[in-house]
Amino acid sequence: MTAVPRSIEAAVEQAKTATRAAIEAGIPRIVVDLNIPELKALPIAEQFYPVLAELGLSFKVYFPDAGAAALARRDWQDPAFSIRGINEFKGRLEPEDEACLVIEPSAVEVNEVEALCNEATGKYVVLLNPKLEDIAVVGIGYTARQLRDRFLSTLESCYYLQPLEGATLLRIYPGPWQVWGETEDDDYELLGEFARKPSGEEMANLFADEEAQAGDATSPTRPKKGGLFAELGQFIRALTQ
Repeated sequence: MTAVPRSIEAAVEQAKTATRAAIEAGIPRIVVDLNIPELKALPIAEQFYPVLAELGLSFKVYFPDAGAAALARRDWQDPAFSIRGINEFKGRLEPEDEACLVIEPSAVEVNEVEALCNEATGKYVVLLNPKLEDIAVVGIGYTARQLRDRFLSTLESCYYLQPLEGATLLRIYPGPWQVWGETEDDDYELLGEFARKPSGEEMANLFADEEAQAGDATSPTRPKKGGLFAELGQFIRALTQ
């Protein structure tokens, strides 16, 4: 049974494990989501990209813009692989490239990301913490449906972590989507598993069933946020020191 990560570092290791499994299974377009407020992309990316090197892949790393790419090159001390802004991508994949890692692309960059994915035939594209469906940018209705049908539906969510109030939504490829509830002794219990990402209604039904089984449908059974949220606070303070 999968365990909810109790630290940011543990979550990154889980994400690396899931990404490795997805690549070894031949999944070409991979999404990794650590949905934690205020999480900084650069240090997470620095912990994450070694999974591609460990697999022996020749790869490039893309950031949302050239400035972020330059900052990464400086902080990572000019590594051997190429680091660029996604807006610099104009058919620059080399034949020897086997993978690309795209860090925190937003809906503003969705066209560039789609172009990269389309060019990367036979290669792996890993999107780390993408935010590609901003309604203010993409819009709603027909345009948004086109984007989902044409491109977003081709992406495989291989790692997804979202701490909620008293619960955590987790998916580690190739396993199912899982909803874990926090217990009063600061541990977690598995409330349900799904073949696809559960809707808000499906998750609410899990908690309603649990409360009914507890014999008190009027009192919330979830404790206050702890676990990963507590670790998150320590992690963010460490980054700002």
